Order: sequence, then C-alpha cells, then structure tokens
Amino acid sequence: MKSNTAVYVGVDVAKATLQVHVQGRQTELKNAPAARAQLCQKLQAVAGAHVVCEANGGYERNLVGALHKAKIPVSVVNPAQVRAAAQAQGQRAKTDRIDALMLTNYGQRYQPQPTPPASRVQRQLVDLTQWLKQLIAAQATAKTQAEHHHDSFVRKQHQALLDCYQAQIQAVEDKLQALLKQDQELQQRVEALDAIEGVGSRTALLVLAHMPELGQLNRQQAAALAGLAPWTRESGTMKGVRCIGGGRPEVRLALYMSALSAARYNPVLRAFYQRLIAKGKLPKVALTAVMRKLLIYMNHKLKALAAQPILTAQVQS
Repeated sequence: MKSNTAVYVGVDVAKATLQVHVQGRQTELKNAPAARAQLCQKLQAVAGAHVVCEANGGYERNLVGALHKAKIPVSVVNPAQVRAAAQAQGQRAKTDRIDALMLTNYGQRYQPQPTPPASRVQRQLVDLTQWLKQLIAAQATAKTQAEHHHDSFVRKQHQALLDCYQAQIQAVEDKLQALLKQDQELQQRVEALDAIEGVGSRTALLVLAHMPELGQLNRQQAAALAGLAPWTRESGTMKGVRCIGGGRPEVRLALYMSALSAARYNPVLRAFYQRLIAKGKLPKVALTAVMRKLLIYMNHKLKALAAQPILTAQVQS
C-alpha cells in the first residue's frame, strides 16, 4: 500500500559524487547521467520519497532535472539554513556523509516545499544572463588595462580582444531578444520593468532570471528574498547597526547600477534619496533603501500586469 507520509532522502551533491542518505542507509554514487538514472529508479520504488539537496553553485541542476523528469519531489534548500540546523543539534563536524544525514533530518523537521521545475525558457534565460554578466565584467577589466599597454602590437591585440568582447555581448543580447519573442509573457514582464525610470532591459532580464517569483510576493517577501531587508541586532542596552545580506546577491548586483540611475533621474526615487541624505543617512545606506523601494515597485508592476487579463475578462463578462 502507498503511504502518504513523505520519506525524506538527503543528497549531498558534489562535482563528482552524490552522497545519498535514505531510510538510515548511506550510498555514494557518481554525479553522472547513468548514476542519476539509477538513483531515480531506486527512489521510485520508495513510497513517498522526497529528495532534499542544497543549492550548490549549479552542480545540483542535473540531479534536480533528472528527479523532476522521474516525477520525484525535490526541494533545493539554502545551505546556510541546513548548516544552522545541524549546529543547533550540536553537529559541528562536516563531511559528505554527515551532510547527507543532516539534509534528511532537515526535511523531516521542516518539511520544505518541493521546488517547481523551471521552464526551458527560464533555464535558458539564467544561462544567457549569467554569461552576459561574465562578458561585461571581463570587458570592464580589459578596458582598465588598456592604458598600461605601450607596445603597438600589444595595443592592437588588446583592441581586438575588446572588439571580441563587444561582439560576444551583442550576440548574447540578440539571443536574449530572440528568446523574448518565443515567450510573450516574459516579454511583457521585461517591458513592464523596462518602462520604470532607471531600469533598463539588462536589469529587467537579470532580475527576472534570478527572481522569477517577482510579482507573486508581498513587499516584505520580495525584499527578504533579494537580501534587501535590514536585520536588527539588539540585545539589552546594545543597539547594533542594521545591515543587509543573504538572499540572492545576483539580484542586488543587478539593482545597484539601476538604483544609481534612479537616484538621479527617477523623480520619485530621487526625492526619496535626497530626503534620506538630508536626514543624515550615509549615501550607501540611502542607495540601499532606493534599491529596496525600486524592487518593491517592480514587484508591484508585475502584480498589476498579472491582474490585467483578469480585469479584462471581468469587463467582457
């Protein structure tokens, strides 16, 4: 008989191996297609199997894809939260076997929601925007080195390198535009964000790539998910400095330059920024507040966009 109780399976993912803890037993497999298929086949025989693994810099993506294809629930959880839960149990040692066990315990204690499968367009959007970000960073580094070259041959080669970077960036942006034409909903979301003063299409794409939930959250959830919700550190008479962190740093990086532009050219956010500076806030603190307000407004715009078809249908009926 099938059981409705989930059987949590901790899988510690490394570049070369998968350490699996299921029903009190430990198994080590290669992080390779054949081994992942073998793992899925075994888990399909376990009633209520629910895999818990950590976000591990992308090494978990192939495993998660194989599990989704096999219709096995999988939760990709925050490594910091799993580590904190392990330390709360007095577990200070850290090995692959211990991590797999702690992932099983984390699933049993907190029962995380399954991670939904990403669409093909979403996966491609993430890959393209990450590559675009790397190209822009490499181009910026190369530009700062240009003034230090004096030999004519080196200057010529350096210019060819810069031209190559620019051609690569243009090719990726063309590919992104072609991707938008394939997905009307994504294109509408990008256009809605691009219409905000200070937010360009690059920022819109980067934010949507790393925070696809935007438009489905409330303002507190959106700020916390991006790591823009300030932490309060107080104890007794000690009043600590509030700071931000955690969340998704890629979103903060994407919003930083947009916040600089918005603090200058967006009438509402410019007045907000200047008001904070007048109160004695440090420029970096004020700019962080602009980033948070900008993200909340982006979330609001996407919520309004999602509600438009409903409103149209109500008017027609």
